[in-house]
Amino acid sequence: GYHCEPYNNPADFFLDVINGDSSAVLLNREDPEGEARETEEPSQRDLSLLEKLAEFYGNSTFFRETKAELDQLSGAQKSKKSIAFKEITYVSSFFHQLKWISKRSFKNLLGNPQASIAQIIITAILGLVIGAIFYDLKMDSAGIQNRAGVLFFLTTNQCFSSVSAVELFVVEKKLFIHEYISGYYRVSSYFLGKLLSDLLPMRMLPSIIFTCITYFLLGLKPKVEAFFIMMFTLMMVAYSASSMALAIAAGQSVVSIATLLMTICFVFMMIFSGLLVNLRTVVAWLSWLQYFSIPRYGYAALQHNEFLGQNFCPGLNVTANDTCSYATCTGEEFLENQGIDLSPWGLWRNHVALACMIVIFLTIAYLKLLFLKKYS
Repeated sequence: GYHCEPYNNPADFFLDVINGDSSAVLLNREDPEGEARETEEPSQRDLSLLEKLAEFYGNSTFFRETKAELDQLSGAQKSKKSIAFKEITYVSSFFHQLKWISKRSFKNLLGNPQASIAQIIITAILGLVIGAIFYDLKMDSAGIQNRAGVLFFLTTNQCFSSVSAVELFVVEKKLFIHEYISGYYRVSSYFLGKLLSDLLPMRMLPSIIFTCITYFLLGLKPKVEAFFIMMFTLMMVAYSASSMALAIAAGQSVVSIATLLMTICFVFMMIFSGLLVNLRTVVAWLSWLQYFSIPRYGYAALQHNEFLGQNFCPGLNVTANDTCSYATCTGEEFLENQGIDLSPWGLWRNHVALACMIVIFLTIAYLKLLFLKKYS
C-alpha cells in the first residue's frame, strides 16, 4: 500500500519502508485530518510497521506458493542428500589440466631450493664420502664383505631418502581439496601431474648422480651393462619406496605421523633385506615377510649384478674346479650362499617385483585421494 515516487530507486525505497524513513511511511502515519500522531513512540511505530508488513506477506498467495516450492525442494534434497550440489563438472580437458598442474608443480620445485638443489648437493657429497670409505674394492675376502656392505648401504639409503616424498600430498592437502571441489581439475590429472613433475625427477636424478660418483670410485665390475643395471636398480628402489610413502601419506594431515610410519616400515624391511640375517635360515612362519621388503629386491639385484662372474681368490684356477677352503672364492658361491638364483631371471624378477609394488602403492595412493572426505 506504499507508493514509490518515480524518481526513487525501488531498492532504496524498500529499505526506507522497512526502516520507517520513507516519505510514504510518514504520509501513512498521518490521520485523516492530516495531523501526525506524535504521541506514539518511534520504536513502537517501527515494530507495528514490521508486524504489519510480515502479516501482509504471510497472508499473500505469493508466500503460500513460495513456501510450497521450498518444502518440495527441501524434501527432495533430504532424500538425495545434496548429491546435486556436490556434483563437480569440468570445462577443460584432462590433458589441459595435466599440463598446468605439471607446470605449476615444476615451478614450485625449482623455486624451492631446499627440496631440490639441496638434495642433489647432499647426494653428491654423500656419494663422495662413500666412495672415499670404500675406495677401490679389492678382489679378496675383504672385498666380498665390503661389496656386500656398500651395496646394502646404497639400497637402504635410497629407501630412507625417499621418506621426503610424504610431503608431496600432505603439504598441499587443503589446497587440493579447495581446488578440487571448485572444479579446477580432476583427481587423476592432479595425481599424474604431481608424479611427472615432482616425484619422477626428484627420484631419478639423485639415483643417476649417486651411481656415476660411487661406481667408479668403488671399482665395481668394469662392464657397461653392469653400470646401467645398477643405476636402473637404484631408481626402481627409489620409486617403489616413494610410492609406498605416497600410499601411507595420502589423506594424512600431519607429516610427522606419515614419516614415523615410513621409518618403522623400512626398519622392519631392512631385517629381511638379506644382509642382517640369511633369509634361508628364517623360520617358515616368518619367512613370507621377505616378499614385502623393498630393500630385499634391490639388494638381491645389486648382488646378482656385481658378484656374478667375479673371482675373489687371486691365483686360483676356478675353471679347473679348484676349491678354496678358507673363504668364498667366486661370486657364484657367494650368491648361492645367499639363496640368490644365478639365472638371468634371478636378476630381473627383482625389478618385476619392484614394478608391481610401485603399481600397487600408487593405486592405493590414488584411491585414497579419490575417496578423501573433501566435503567435511
